[in-house]
Amino acid sequence: MAKRTIRTDGDDVLRKVCKPVTKITPRTEELIDDMFETMYDSNGVGLAAPQVGILKRIVVIDVMDGNPLVLINPEIIEEEGEQTGPEGCLSLPGLEGEVTRPERVVCKAFDRNMDEITVEGEGLLARCICHELDHLDGILYKDKVNDGLHRVQPVEPEDDDMIDEDEEE
Repeated sequence: MAKRTIRTDGDDVLRKVCKPVTKITPRTEELIDDMFETMYDSNGVGLAAPQVGILKRIVVIDVMDGNPLVLINPEIIEEEGEQTGPEGCLSLPGLEGEVTRPERVVCKAFDRNMDEITVEGEGLLARCICHELDHLDGILYKDKVNDGLHRVQPVEPEDDDMIDEDEEE
């Protein structure tokens, strides 16, 4: 396994429509493993193949529920309800925006063995499935934001500003 370079906004590959996968090859297996490693290394919950420069309909997702997913040639066959919340993307580092997505989705896909599967997701999983499947059609979440993008900076306290837990102000 190897970490791959994540393509960022402005790279043409992120705006292209991906091609269906017709069979699993050793290179496909390696791509899937590399995608998981890249996603975990970047603290993401989902990654689509075009984000690492490969125009194939492959998505990996792990919302830390003990069920990492590989979705090949995925398609949403049912959606219900609505949720609005913040989204970010490994291809738009440091940014986020409010996006409205379905509260629940049902997705039909193939797993890494090309066995057909159906995945039902609610909440974060539904949001992640929708977000990653958009990537396969050249759509970025910034195309769907309600309130524009805004910069998110990680806040790390400086040593001088840290308060000892035993001290009271």
